[in-house]
Amino acid sequence: MWPLFALVLGLLVGSFLNVVVHRLPRGESIVFPPSRCPHCGHRLGPMDLVPVLSYLVLRGRCRYCGKPISPRYPLVEALTGGLFLLASLFYPPSLEALLVFAFLGLLVALAFIDLDTYELPDGLTYGLLFLGLLSAYLLSFPRPFAEALDGALIAAGVLGLVAGYGGLFLRRFREARAEVPVGPHQVHMAALFGALLGPGVGMALAFLTWALSARTGRPVVLPDRITLPLLPLAWILAPYLGADLLSTLKGSFLAAGGLALAGGLYWAFKPVNEVNKEGEETDPVAMGYGDVKLLGALGAWLGLYSLLALFLGVFVGALVGLAFRQRKIPFGPYLALGGVVAFFFGETLWRAYMAWLGL
Repeated sequence: MWPLFALVLGLLVGSFLNVVVHRLPRGESIVFPPSRCPHCGHRLGPMDLVPVLSYLVLRGRCRYCGKPISPRYPLVEALTGGLFLLASLFYPPSLEALLVFAFLGLLVALAFIDLDTYELPDGLTYGLLFLGLLSAYLLSFPRPFAEALDGALIAAGVLGLVAGYGGLFLRRFREARAEVPVGPHQVHMAALFGALLGPGVGMALAFLTWALSARTGRPVVLPDRITLPLLPLAWILAPYLGADLLSTLKGSFLAAGGLALAGGLYWAFKPVNEVNKEGEETDPVAMGYGDVKLLGALGAWLGLYSLLALFLGVFVGALVGLAFRQRKIPFGPYLALGGVVAFFFGETLWRAYMAWLGL
């Protein structure tokens, strides 16, 4: 009965997620007005909203105007139902199972919103992050709090640096415009200071430049052309200076992740009219910071297995991009896919990999 209940619940949640995916990017309420046909605006009745079945019975067309209904709707419902069914096979009826359902539902919503808009809403990414940290703090689920926090910061730090180096190469080593009071420059500085002085000092110094930038109204930062080339040099020289390489790497990623997530939270609460200035040229970027925040959220749930999610996301995304010859693809769906696989099968995959290596 439990798997059947999970499947039905997932189908119903998937129907609600369709509303979230459609309305949230438009700034519309996800509660009112009730569901309507996007073509004719007719309010949909209960028989029109039965997950998957209504679409099949109506043969993919609106009952009232006959216009086609996007197959996206039954796809989201069936996918969510299938994921909840999968979760029920790993977790018996419990609070932990409900938390996993919430984790999966948020990932489905984020994936499909990113497909439509190339954006990952802060409300959902930080909701996923804080839910994972709260669950870890109160229940030590799905992992202890210290491991969840480290996982979130390290994952965000790794992808924040990937985005930094990618952007530097895309700009052909031209310096990017520094955000005031906080932006990627502070993330890169935190990584360098964290490698040299430890994560706590690295974060503190980067937060100090944030405060000075806010105070002066001008960016108080080191150029990316200095911090990003010096960072791998610090990693390379660490063993020769008596430092442990893994500790140096961890210090970099923790400090960078702390600045990335804190800075993203700051901009999430900044009024839109203060963030977007018309007429300003934007620097080319390799990856949006929405992906950084999403991987940080996955780190709270997966710990260091979030890096496996990143690898799987990059691998599948690269295959899709090559297959369809797309230069720009939304990365969120592939991170979400990697996150689901790593959540349920991460330990199994890691053990299989280590056995393949003979370790």
